[in-house]
Amino acid sequence: MRFLFRTRYDEDIDLARHGGDRFWYTLLLACLLVAPWALPEYWLAQLTFVLIYSVVGLGLMLLAGFTGLFSLGHAAFLGVGAYTETVLAAHGWPFPLSLAVAMGLSAAVGAIVGLPALRVKGIYLGIATLAFGFIVEEVLARWESVTGGNAGKIVPAIDVFGWKADTAPSFYLVCFAITVACTLLVLNLLRSPTGRAFVAIRDSEISAQSMGIHLARYKTLSFMLSAALAGVGGALYAHQIRFLSPDQFGIVHSIDLLLMVVIGGLGSIHGVFLGAIFLITMPQVIALGKDLLPPAIGQAVGLQAVVYGVVLIAFVLFEPMGLYGRWLKVRAWFQLFPFYRRGMFRRQKAFQKSDRLR
Repeated sequence: MRFLFRTRYDEDIDLARHGGDRFWYTLLLACLLVAPWALPEYWLAQLTFVLIYSVVGLGLMLLAGFTGLFSLGHAAFLGVGAYTETVLAAHGWPFPLSLAVAMGLSAAVGAIVGLPALRVKGIYLGIATLAFGFIVEEVLARWESVTGGNAGKIVPAIDVFGWKADTAPSFYLVCFAITVACTLLVLNLLRSPTGRAFVAIRDSEISAQSMGIHLARYKTLSFMLSAALAGVGGALYAHQIRFLSPDQFGIVHSIDLLLMVVIGGLGSIHGVFLGAIFLITMPQVIALGKDLLPPAIGQAVGLQAVVYGVVLIAFVLFEPMGLYGRWLKVRAWFQLFPFYRRGMFRRQKAFQKSDRLR
């Protein structure tokens, strides 16, 4: 088992805890960089979706996992970013400028939606964000002059000052660069006073307020940052699927996003990526499993929703810390073998939430 002995303050705030982390993260980045030339086009497209949903998941994790505010209408922010990017790209805007506008507009909408968070929380906040999601979906369907309504809207390819990312490898590299940048942004934000204020609000609003943390300001800021990242993911999502319609950003999509961060592991950046992998691969697994099931079950309508519900209930009951929590236990078993025993870390439940996933 590895024991870390800190001798400098810089070591404590370093993103990589030790040399092993640096090695594995470098290897992972190298594998992702060579993926366009090593994977078939279909699997490269699936990996691109994982990166896009990871960007959206970072925003939702910042809101739900680190601030303790749940949103049941987060797909609306995804839709705002996607349609903003589509409209501006159709008018010839370069991708960096249109992406910045999509991110800013989504953040502005997030500030408006964050206003209910100042007075309500829990299920009431979920209902408020759910209502907002219905409103945005209806606006996208009715504002036909801009969004195309239910007829949909075609999305042009990415244009970066004359360079077009119109192939699967080139677009994947764009998504990869943006995902890495957003991940570093969130990691550094969580180490800042702002990120620590978010975690304090999640653990105890009364304690946070007693320490001088302005609840209204930081809750609104959390919504804005979360919506901004969702807007970035929405812009990439629009270019990936090349066609938008309002029904793509409904309540089902919002539930999928929330399912992603819950199953990945609330309060963990690693859980965002594990949840995104789960969200993308699970439909593939279900499709493969249909052939092994009796026709009455395999061809039943709503099978995917039933499987999602069963998986979510199983995680809530047996592994509340998600996939990343399970990985921590597996890693501890290998590190302590043969001295590991069941219940060794049972006292961990008495710790604050901020101490559980590190």
